[in-house]
Order: sequence, then C-alpha cells, then structure tokens
Amino acid sequence: MGRQFFVGGNFKMNGTIKSIQDIVYQLNDAKVDANTEVVIAPPALYLLLAREHLRKGIEVAAQNVFDKPNGAFTGEISAEQLKDSGITWTLAGHSERRVIMGEQDSFIASKTQAALDGGLGVILCVGETLEQRESNKTIDVVTTQLKAVAERTKDWSKIVIAYEPVWAIGTGKVATTEQAQEVHAEIRKWLSSAVSQEASDKTRIIYGGSVSEKNCKDLAKQSDIDGFLVGGASLKPAYREEKLETTVAVDRR
Repeated sequence: MGRQFFVGGNFKMNGTIKSIQDIVYQLNDAKVDANTEVVIAPPALYLLLAREHLRKGIEVAAQNVFDKPNGAFTGEISAEQLKDSGITWTLAGHSERRVIMGEQDSFIASKTQAALDGGLGVILCVGETLEQRESNKTIDVVTTQLKAVAERTKDWSKIVIAYEPVWAIGTGKVATTEQAQEVHAEIRKWLSSAVSQEASDKTRIIYGGSVSEKNCKDLAKQSDIDGFLVGGASLKPAYREEKLETTVAVDRR
C-alpha cells in the first residue's frame, strides 16, 4: 500500500475570526480525495475555532509546541494542552522559527519528541539556505537537522517530514521538480540507513516553498514527494480549490 498523500496549510501569523471561518467553511465543502490527509495550521488563537467548525476528517495543527508538559513557561503551549483541545498535529522546526527565534536542532528534536510523547503527529520541517545550496551543502544540512531528531526518536510513524528550501519560502522562487525530487530521494535514503527501512518506506516526505496551483501538479507526480506544506498560498481560495479538488487525485502508482 502506498503512502497516503498529505496536504498541510500553514497560515502563519495571518487571519481573523472571519477569514478563518471562511476558509473552514470552504474546506468543509471541498471535494477532498478520500486517500488524502488534510491538515491546517491556523494561528494559536484560532485553533479551537477551526477545530470546532471543521468537518470530521480534516485535522488541525499547532504551529508550535513546547518541550515541557506544564510549568512557568509564559507564552508557550504544551502537547498535552493541544491534545486536550482536539488538536492532533503540530509543526516543528519551521525555518522561520529556526532563523527568527533562534531555535537549534537539539531544541527542535526535544519538541518533536515531546509532541510524539503527548500523542501528536509532527510535521518536521527541514531545509537549506540559498548560500548552503550554492555551496553544495543541501544534503548535509538537511540530514544534520534530521539526525538531531533521530538521536531522540526511534518511532517515525507519526512524523511527516516537510522539505522546505529556505530560499524558496515566500519568495516566489521554487525548487525545480528535479531538485525537489532529488532531495526527497536523499532524505528517504538517509531514513533507510539512519532509522530503518520501514521508516524509509512509510514516512511521508512533503514539499514546501512557494508551492502554487501552477507547480503542484508536476511536483505531486514525483515518486518521493508525498504532498505539500503550503504557506500563504493556502489562504487563497483559488489555490485551495485547485489543490484539494485536482492535485490530490493524481495517480502516483
């Protein structure tokens, strides 16, 4: 049985009650392929709003989680609190948190394990900068980020890896189909050697980085691209319709 296609929408720090409700209602009416898993990640303030109104079968993710279960950690949110609120996924390691918030590989690994221990699925983001790509360090950078998680986590069954080249996020630039497939294949090869053959076969590796309705079809046809993590484009009605009603139905057998 093939890996289930995965479509994630990361709203980042965007949205209002009205706009989130509009997105939820459109998703509720969308024709989603039965073999596709759909998860949206609104800002923390709107997690419960989204979960309350979304139809069954579409899940909600937090954009961040802390690595402690509770305590004096102002502004943070725990896996236990998310699970208690019906939130089943969280992002970890997004480049904006790595770069702007200074989150290190070890901290991201700790948060990933805490989320898994708390019963959440994790969308684990990895990716290289333009300078690192031009220096031919892409694979080294990505596997180093993954290695930090592998040192703590043996069970990858609830992890989705999101390859997001930093130079392509929000820039309008996008890795070519060949570039994306090459990195995804290398990640799968790394999983086989560093984790297990089962993890390599079953872990979904999705692509992010200026994914649009124009390039998603070709990307979705690649053997090692199992879906997408979409940023700002996930807020656009035209993109959601194209993505959910067309792309996810691509025959990848």
